[in-house]
Amino acid sequence: MKKYILIATLAFVASCNTKEAKKESTMDISKNPLLVKSTLEYGTPDFTKIKTAHYLPAILEGMKLQNEAIAKITENKETPTFENTIIALEESSKKLDDVTAVFYGLAGAHTNDTIKANQKELAPKFSKHRDEILLNTQLFEKIKTVYNNLSEANLDAESKHLVKEYFKDFSKAGANLSEDKKVRLKEINSEIASLSNDFGKKLLDASKKGGIVVADKAQLKGFSEEKIKSLEKDGKYEIQLINTTQQPSLQALENREIRKQLFEKSIHRADKGEYNTSDLVLKMALLRAEKAKILGFDNFASWSLQGTMASKPEKVFDMFTNLIPGSLEKAASEVKEIQAEINKEGKDFKLTPYDWNHYAEKVRKSKYNLDEEEVKQYFEITNVLEKGVFYAATKLYGITFKKRTDIPTYHPDVVVYELFEEDGSKLGLFFGDYFARDSKRGGAWMSSFVKQSKLRNQKPVVYNVCNSPKPAAGEPALISFDGVETMFHEFGHALHGLFGNQKYASISGTSTARDFVEFPSQFNENWSTHPEILKNYALHYKTGKVIPAELLKKIKDAGTFNQGYSMIENLCSSSLDMKWHTISADQNIKDVAKFEAEALKIMKLNVDEIPPRYRSTYFAHIFSGGYAAGYYSYLWTEMLSHDAYDWFKDNGLLTRENGQKFREQVLSKGNTMDYAEMYKTFAGRDPKAAPMLKARGLK
Repeated sequence: MKKYILIATLAFVASCNTKEAKKESTMDISKNPLLVKSTLEYGTPDFTKIKTAHYLPAILEGMKLQNEAIAKITENKETPTFENTIIALEESSKKLDDVTAVFYGLAGAHTNDTIKANQKELAPKFSKHRDEILLNTQLFEKIKTVYNNLSEANLDAESKHLVKEYFKDFSKAGANLSEDKKVRLKEINSEIASLSNDFGKKLLDASKKGGIVVADKAQLKGFSEEKIKSLEKDGKYEIQLINTTQQPSLQALENREIRKQLFEKSIHRADKGEYNTSDLVLKMALLRAEKAKILGFDNFASWSLQGTMASKPEKVFDMFTNLIPGSLEKAASEVKEIQAEINKEGKDFKLTPYDWNHYAEKVRKSKYNLDEEEVKQYFEITNVLEKGVFYAATKLYGITFKKRTDIPTYHPDVVVYELFEEDGSKLGLFFGDYFARDSKRGGAWMSSFVKQSKLRNQKPVVYNVCNSPKPAAGEPALISFDGVETMFHEFGHALHGLFGNQKYASISGTSTARDFVEFPSQFNENWSTHPEILKNYALHYKTGKVIPAELLKKIKDAGTFNQGYSMIENLCSSSLDMKWHTISADQNIKDVAKFEAEALKIMKLNVDEIPPRYRSTYFAHIFSGGYAAGYYSYLWTEMLSHDAYDWFKDNGLLTRENGQKFREQVLSKGNTMDYAEMYKTFAGRDPKAAPMLKARGLK
């Protein structure tokens, strides 16, 4: 995402706190720590000095400074050049970048009422600020002049690519539109920004407050004593919702009525009552369709997919069409297996979604004799991080890690590591925030406090955020193998940001298309099961013994288990995303649930036992997270990741040479070349779908 296109992707909002706003407005702006260059190593934010009240005035000042810089560009009477136009534009948001990196980092990982209120106030301001830049006719004319003379310019390849990116993004945003169309476009963008924030706030509340409270401990049969202890609150037991439809607790809970209650709370969390987001979904979908029409496209997806590997909706639907039959066949066989397990216990009910995880786990244990609780004992979170995730990075890329306890963090749970190149030179800093808490949104993600940029003389400061349950005091932090894969996944993103080697921050590291940015992260998951890596980190938390070979084999053998379910729930949500964003501006949609049902029926994905991973009313990725018409990216990049791992298999797998090649030809490239060309340069061929289908057990 371009740094000058500031979008409030973390959408948790609240009503504006007037007292706090007044307090902020009276502060001396020159003493605001967010506007003063940090004296800490790597320019790391000094969280000992930053207070909540600093954010809003610092962001408004950052906008003001950028507007002043833009005015200097447009008022310059000299012939537009790369230096006085493109570089000036690139650097115009330096201060705003610094501030928003911290603000939105905490908005997701450690929010509070004031930050939520700030987001509410800032959403339309950011939209207006973005539009005033991207739809600035004078500015675009100058960019166009530089672009039109690019063949004669004495610039390196990265600088030429930067010019093309600015020209492309301004054109995509509507810089060529008539003034009257620009006015309507600005109105739409502002309204979508506000609606997106409202959606995020309602969803956060729905997830945090929409779970179930169990009074009778006996109804929690199936949970370990440690788990029950962690749920205790005011003499009762509270199970909060996570962001997906299916809930991890459904696997262990033996009480079917409690399972049903939890599932129903999850799937209906935001389609009725005070947390209902249905109207927001309808408004955003139709506004996006209108926006696409103004910009000359049939639908929002066609407009949005410009510059991606897929390039157009038809290619995305083709991918779905190729994946759905095999996935349905696999899922049907899983339904039979699980129903047989239910019948074997003498139960006479038909399999439902809230039964799936519980009985699938029993089938898994029966089929593979794999006990998730036994598996967890070998995955203590610090071991996974230091002896697994970091160890794999050292083997592949030669980098080393040193824990830093002297770097300020925004929460006591956060750990910090300094990274070094193979020759001992400094690479960057990594923040890890792994435990769930009420002030953190659901899911897992990576971002940066400081982006890599040679022009700015910046080395990267990146962070990973996850939501592993925090153990009770004195207990070990044991995680599932899914949690292990998540940690490897997010660190794949971190490596992409850390290895950025660009002059310009706006095209550095992870600033790539949605259907490419998930490639490095999904690829990194593969190393979680490599034998050499596993034996280094999969150590029993009590005995320190390496995970037994037979248990490791069970984990691998079970790797294709439940993949029909996994693919169908993903395809359901991916299809809903594309269906919402291929509607026309004049389409009359009044009922979200009805639209969903019809969309899934058309795609032949209406499987009673398998609900979408996300229903529209709590689909944060597409309605408050920047993934509109982009959720397909996870499947697209999964194809790339398995194909790349296949290349590694053919070339010696875990070697320093292979890691260096991948770093130099993929991880360090940022957004500096065509993505298909980048992949082909690395692999020597176009990607194939067969390795993904094989890994999923679909072929």
